[in-house]
Amino acid sequence: MSSNLIEITSDPQFTELITDKANVLVLNFWASWAEPCKQMNDVFAELASKSPSLKFLKIEAESYPDISEAFEVAAVPFFVVHKNGKIVDRVEGAKAAELTAVVEKYTKTATSKATHSVAGAATTGPKKDLTARLTALVNSAPVMAFIKGTPSEPRCGFSRQLVDILAEQQVKYSSFNILADDEVRQGLKTFSNWPTFPQIYINGELVGGLDIVKELIASGEFRNMLPKDDDLPTRLNKLIAREPVMIFIKGTPSAPRCGFSKQLVNILNEKNVKYGHFDILSDEEVRQGLKTHVNWPTFPMLFYKSELLGGLDIVKELVASGEFDQAIAA
Repeated sequence: MSSNLIEITSDPQFTELITDKANVLVLNFWASWAEPCKQMNDVFAELASKSPSLKFLKIEAESYPDISEAFEVAAVPFFVVHKNGKIVDRVEGAKAAELTAVVEKYTKTATSKATHSVAGAATTGPKKDLTARLTALVNSAPVMAFIKGTPSEPRCGFSRQLVDILAEQQVKYSSFNILADDEVRQGLKTFSNWPTFPQIYINGELVGGLDIVKELIASGEFRNMLPKDDDLPTRLNKLIAREPVMIFIKGTPSAPRCGFSKQLVNILNEKNVKYGHFDILSDEEVRQGLKTHVNWPTFPMLFYKSELLGGLDIVKELVASGEFDQAIAA
């Protein structure tokens, strides 16, 4: 836990902290029974780690009723920014983007008083090449989910809930396993100005996280936001063009589900090739359709600039002949 993230354990402790006029304080009023608080607590912790110039206080609202009443907490989650002895901002509800924007505003104010080098480090964004890659990723399918794990094997409760919701709504979507690529995982937080996962994009635009999707479904808005389905050939072409080097495998690079896929991943990693991937086990329509689309009956498959190079045996032959590096640099 970040040193500037403090769990309130007593009224005197809170009184001592709240009288500190030297720091900007961000207060998080939460409750263990409130489902939206769970994800917002993760958002809060992430913001604390990114904003060391501020102090972040977690207050369990029902355990400290006097504090909650003093700050007029009517529902949780509820966030307050406290500066120079007074309330300067409030965020009511599970609004991660709004809370992030508020915190960033006061982070910039605080860091402007620090040294130039610290301020410069705090505002460094993703590299240009990463930005281009993220732009391509969020636009690689009409509905794109960035989750922990895969649709067949989610690796966290929030991702599992999102996968289940999309299945219930019969939404066709592609996914990216952020656990397989830390550069994408960290860069997307800045790119989207959304600090937690899962994240859903529709037509390249961020919709939000799990709570936002739930709210949109409850209000009936989600269905109207969904794009009309591409036909299968169009969808396959978009998947193939997602990255300059694109592999279709069983499983993921970090957890291949067959020996041939594992061998291909090992070869690309040894060659330091940057590549995108699609888990064919997550989408039977893609799995069967791609065989016909490119007239190649087996997996894995490797594409370079949307052209099929072949399967594992072809890649091995190219490596053995010394032609592989030239083939993916043409």
